[in-house]
Amino acid sequence: MSLVFKKQIPESEIKFTFARSSGAGGQNVNKTSTKVVLRWQVGNSAVFNYAEKNRIRNKLVGRLNSLDEIVITAEEERSQIQNRLQAIARLQTLVNIALLVPKKRRPTKPTYSSKLKRLAGKKQHSKLKEGRRVVGE
Repeated sequence: MSLVFKKQIPESEIKFTFARSSGAGGQNVNKTSTKVVLRWQVGNSAVFNYAEKNRIRNKLVGRLNSLDEIVITAEEERSQIQNRLQAIARLQTLVNIALLVPKKRRPTKPTYSSKLKRLAGKKQHSKLKEGRRVVGE
């Protein structure tokens, strides 16, 4: 699914911390801090208005911590830069999906021909069942 980001979160609003990644990787894992922990505070964002911030909070309530921030970790790649880019992309995707407002459903009425087809089907079913009846008992 390809998303076009409507509003970009500036990197000045994002805080990064780095740590050593877990898992396999040999010496590289033991000596470099490639794991990225991204923190973005929803309430302090200058990009989004009050309504958008509330929508983000409501949709991402399970991802918010007590400080009103979203925390994302990325440690899949071997380089810190790639993990950082991956974390930013995940944040952008999460926020943009949260901001999507679904189309309002307009209830429709069945057409005249669809009503006739339904009634014709009912009549046909009724005749079929009538033909199964035992006659003369």
